[in-house]
Amino acid sequence: MKVSIVTPAFNSAKTIRHTIESVARQTYLNVEFIIVDGGSSDGTPAIVDQYADVVDLFISEPDRGVYDAMNKGIRKATGDVIAILNSDDFYTHSQVLEQIVDCFRQSGADSVYGDLQYVDPEKPHHVIRHWESGDYVQRSFLAGWMPPHPAFFVKRAVYQRYGLFNLSLKSSADYELMLRFLYKHQVSTSYLPDVLVRMRTGGLSNASWGNRLRANREDKLAWQINGLKPYFYTTILKPLRKLRQFYYRPHQRFTVSTNKLPKTYVLDQPISASVHK
Repeated sequence: MKVSIVTPAFNSAKTIRHTIESVARQTYLNVEFIIVDGGSSDGTPAIVDQYADVVDLFISEPDRGVYDAMNKGIRKATGDVIAILNSDDFYTHSQVLEQIVDCFRQSGADSVYGDLQYVDPEKPHHVIRHWESGDYVQRSFLAGWMPPHPAFFVKRAVYQRYGLFNLSLKSSADYELMLRFLYKHQVSTSYLPDVLVRMRTGGLSNASWGNRLRANREDKLAWQINGLKPYFYTTILKPLRKLRQFYYRPHQRFTVSTNKLPKTYVLDQPISASVHK
């Protein structure tokens, strides 16, 4: 099973090395790594060039935003499974992709998702929010649930069947895509109870209360686009569900206790300055 990782980037010189190295240290080797840059002017391309043995395809040209970059990468991907890893995100340990592939094989699902942690931009091992997804129940979407997009892995055939990111949405296209895949079309999925990705705080939809309100309006639009009707409180609960993430902290050791993956993994130490396949 081949895994294609798509990383959208724009002026990401401060963080993209960390992202690339987290891919480089993966123990699962059948990986295609695609970076789609929006025409950075801060040295991002020069950093990517240093990892020619890790990055399989690098595209650098103007685009219509992060979701356009993701769509470009998905169209170029040749893997069986596609992952989206933003240029300020990184995999938490070296066995993430190995776990994901095991879960796909053993569950037979068309998508797999796990947990995510938000971390301090300057201290990426300082956890600010812990997003524990939990098992999927379809009606959970009506209660404001969604999996964390960077920890959502999908078979390429699903994108081919149900489409890519909707570029009319500026901050909620990931929510709309997961709503379309999981809730509307009932794509099969499996939950992997492990922290797979760490994300630096400061994302577009959460950068300010104004952005959060705009994202909330787009969340409502995501249901309308798909001809779906949420409860009146669905999009209100969606941001409220995040409050627990700020005070809940798990142990740093994660045991996969389902009948699918009876293994235990430990988060890796900080990434070194030079890690290659």
